[in-house]
Order: sequence, then structure tokens, then C-alpha cells
Amino acid sequence: MLFTKVGTVILLVSDMAKSTKFYKNILELPIKTKSSDWVEFFARETTLALHPLKSKRKNIKPSSGGTLVGFMVSDLESTAKTLKQKKVKFFKEPRNESFGKHAIIEDPDGHLISIAEMKSKAAADEFDLLGLLGAE
Repeated sequence: MLFTKVGTVILLVSDMAKSTKFYKNILELPIKTKSSDWVEFFARETTLALHPLKSKRKNIKPSSGGTLVGFMVSDLESTAKTLKQKKVKFFKEPRNESFGKHAIIEDPDGHLISIAEMKSKAAADEFDLLGLLGAE
């Protein structure tokens, strides 16, 4: 197979400044590269990039609900507490799942962001998308 890994996840956003502030200041992601129409976070492995939505098609919105960005954390309770203090909107409140602890937040454009504290490496390898979204 030609593909070896995901290099970049690109989110189309309606307001670059607002979204950059959210990912940099609220989620505290390190910026790798920044220009007026491109911001890239993390310096190695998979990066997360923001790009302004520039479309003449009126039916395209930044978040279609079909993509979810996932982050691993070492302490979900502490992370959730900090995010709540920063007034971040929770799509799914933190709760225990078979793989560990899990919550989902929303960015300014409504992109869903999964935050998981895994019980073990084996649990991370068996991460369940249905559990991720809270679908029963």
C-alpha cells in the first residue's frame, strides 16, 4: 500500500483568528506554522491544520459532522475541568467507557473533538467508534 500514515488533518474554518485562538489558547496546542490562510499545529508526526473555508457553494459549511478529531490525554478529569473553566462546549460529558474515560467537545465551528484517557495500550488499539460517539 502506498499510504503509510496520516500526515495532516485539515479543518475548514469560518474564522481563522477565532479558531486559531481556540486551538492555541484553549486547547494549548503548539503552533508549527502560521500564515493568514494556514495554521498548523504540532511539529512532528500527524499535524492538525486550519484553513479558511473559501467556497462559492453556499451549502458547504465548516463542520459537516462527518469528521471527528481525537486527542489522547493522561488525565481526563483535569482536562475537562480546565476546558469547562475556559467555557468550552461539551457535546458529550466525560464518562467511563470500556476503553477508559471519554468526552467530546466542540470547536468554534462545531467540529467535534474527542478526548480520551485510555486504560492501556491494548485499549487504545481497540478504541471503539460507537463508544466514542456515545451510540449505544
